[in-house]
Amino acid sequence: MTFKQPLVLPPGVDASHFEAYLEAVTEVIGSENVTVITSEDVLDKESYLDPSKAHDMFNVFDKDYFIASAVVAPRKVTDVQAIMRLCNEFKVPVWPFSIGRNVGYGGAAPRVPGSIGLDMGRNMNKVLEVSEQNAYCLLEPGVTYQDLYDHLVEKKLNDKLWIDVPDLGGGSVLGNCIERGVGYTPYGDHFMMHCGMEIVLPSGELVRTGMGAMPNPSASSADGTVDEQPGNRCWQLFNYGYGPYHDGIFSQSNYGVVVKMGMWLMPNPGGFQPYLITFERDEDLPQIVERIRQLRLAMVLMNVPSIRHILLDAAVMGTKRSYKDVNRPLTEEELVQIQNQLGIGRWNFYGALYGPEVMRNAQWEVIKGTFGQIPGSKFFWPEEGKKSPGVLDIRAKTFAGIPSTDELKWVDWLPNGAHLFFSPISEITGDAANLQYSITKKRVLEAGFDFIGTFTIGMREMHHIVCLVFDRKDTEQRNRVHNLIRTLIQDCAAHGWGEYRTHLALMDQIAGTYSWNDHALLKFSETLKNAIDPNGILAPGKNGVWPSSYSKSEWQLTAASSLQRRC
Repeated sequence: MTFKQPLVLPPGVDASHFEAYLEAVTEVIGSENVTVITSEDVLDKESYLDPSKAHDMFNVFDKDYFIASAVVAPRKVTDVQAIMRLCNEFKVPVWPFSIGRNVGYGGAAPRVPGSIGLDMGRNMNKVLEVSEQNAYCLLEPGVTYQDLYDHLVEKKLNDKLWIDVPDLGGGSVLGNCIERGVGYTPYGDHFMMHCGMEIVLPSGELVRTGMGAMPNPSASSADGTVDEQPGNRCWQLFNYGYGPYHDGIFSQSNYGVVVKMGMWLMPNPGGFQPYLITFERDEDLPQIVERIRQLRLAMVLMNVPSIRHILLDAAVMGTKRSYKDVNRPLTEEELVQIQNQLGIGRWNFYGALYGPEVMRNAQWEVIKGTFGQIPGSKFFWPEEGKKSPGVLDIRAKTFAGIPSTDELKWVDWLPNGAHLFFSPISEITGDAANLQYSITKKRVLEAGFDFIGTFTIGMREMHHIVCLVFDRKDTEQRNRVHNLIRTLIQDCAAHGWGEYRTHLALMDQIAGTYSWNDHALLKFSETLKNAIDPNGILAPGKNGVWPSSYSKSEWQLTAASSLQRRC
């Protein structure tokens, strides 16, 4: 291939060394699978539906800071192994991603500028197996929720097996799982529902976890390669195998590249009924949460319920200007006007009933009796031929495992809409919800933005997803939202609430809040990193874990150091 100078070279790598590396990679995967990032034209992509593979589409630093030097797309597992070995040989950092739609957290962009972007989804996008009998699938990284759903439809299995989907269905099933994303059916904890991984280690060695570590003596691949050999007959049935359990260290980590993963599918529950319960007052939140905790622990609420703020629903249904054309946060009176206009609540609780009719009816009686004690609560089911209030029709598809991209609309709340997610975890109590809401809402309004958020309730905790929407073309807004989220991190840490996932720019700060016993956990993570990846080539700095080959003090992005990289 003809060498082109990238916008940013990998750290410590000169142009001739980089050219030699690319030539070696090209011999492995072909020039059609190697793209050097040379022109700022590639930084114009801003759509979830056509994501950038090289940079953060919703940047808070300069657009060309978190950027890859080149993007390479392996075609098969042996390609990934070869690329890892070449990265070690040439000391070039590599950043794997599946689709690039991790928007709000950095997308496909690498933490270390100039890293090689490893596009695992472009070619490695096959549904390898679906077991109707045992309700599981085996996937490559490029399989999206929409792809998996379409596959089940094609095989006439969609009425028998359901998938659990997040709000948007265009992301990678594997990628979302290893980032510990969530959905909304009874299978909503995605990492809990995975079973068995195949991983390329930084050295290029290939391993399978759990029962996959046992060979399948009756099967062999057509070409004799290890990566194509069928797994052990129990690989997707029993998570743990024998000895230490390793799967967890490959989630949100830089210890290996996951190239295959098993996921459990939900058998058709035999009946399904989505619902919406609206609550009129802002101060109803603690009562809602207390009742949800009681019913969730008792498994009356089988799925992952969500409590959505009025403006999250309003933003799906219109832009801010369509309600009130002002350049300030909406007032209490204006929020009431939107409630009345849309016919929904200040808080909107979306859930679903699963199972035979007699079971659903019994659940509904308990749910309706419990939440009916809150004055002003209203109950809705979708009605055939009528438009449902709020976003119930959209949520109904999500609760049934049908992927969509309908909720992309809330990002357009402001012109040139972009967003960051602030995602703290808290206990499921009314007091905790109210305090966390009060803290975050106060800071968001002080920064000049509208509060948009949702509480998503797990088995014993809440994900509080605060959607920080800003105008990506307004430098001053980008700076304000960056200051805001850094302040929120510290505010919540002071109350013992840590984030479960974050944007590239904030990884070091959040890792620093998990500081018990002089940062013992982070030190342990770094010890593992240096043992598994002595050259520090795989995703250095991901989630605050830096290899010893990098000077952490020089590479960390704290609230102070990030000022140098502002737009």
